[in-house]
Amino acid sequence: MAVVVAGLALFVGFLALGGWQVQRLAWKTNLIAQVDARVHAAAVPSPGPTQWAGVTRDKDQYRRVVVRGRFLHDKETLVQAVTDAGGGFWVMTPLVDDRGFTVLINRGFVPAGRRDPAVRADGQVDGPQSVTGLLRITEPKGGFLRANDPAGDRWRSRDVAAIAARRGLTTVAPYFIDADASPNPGGWPRGGLTVIRFANSHLVYALTWFGMALLTLVGLWLFLRDGRRNRS
Repeated sequence: MAVVVAGLALFVGFLALGGWQVQRLAWKTNLIAQVDARVHAAAVPSPGPTQWAGVTRDKDQYRRVVVRGRFLHDKETLVQAVTDAGGGFWVMTPLVDDRGFTVLINRGFVPAGRRDPAVRADGQVDGPQSVTGLLRITEPKGGFLRANDPAGDRWRSRDVAAIAARRGLTTVAPYFIDADASPNPGGWPRGGLTVIRFANSHLVYALTWFGMALLTLVGLWLFLRDGRRNRS
């Protein structure tokens, strides 16, 4: 009897896990559709200070936005990056928005040989600028197994608050913007390299759990059948 009860409990548990993965599949499919719509929508002004409290990953990540203002090139920050173009750095440059706040712009990628602004001076554009790109949520603390080192000015992730504190910036948006592929003078930094990829294995997981439920049911049937034979 104990075996039957345990088997039924496993069967119900596996069914519940499979059902949960079906729900996750629906959620992930909807999320991917929403992000695709955001990426290809017309650019809208990036959220201002009165909207910052409502900015969330689920609602705003990868939203196409536009900002206008002036770059503070003397306060740029290099963040380690690995891209299809190889290893190097993201160039994170504060932009003082015309609306009176500062937002970090990921202007794009530079290889290690271009990390010095002096060798890409043409790209240090001055005067009023308009930047279109994708809104990204801050990446606090660091990368996988490697923490940021603000004191040493070594960065593995785009942690908006930490970078702003290190550069003495105030009234900074809680997000950053990945600039689009519009070319910069001199070709560097190179924008438009945002990778948008979502793992979506929920269907496989659901089928696995439902398969486990079926195998449990078959095992119970075999157990009960053999028990009847033995009693006979």
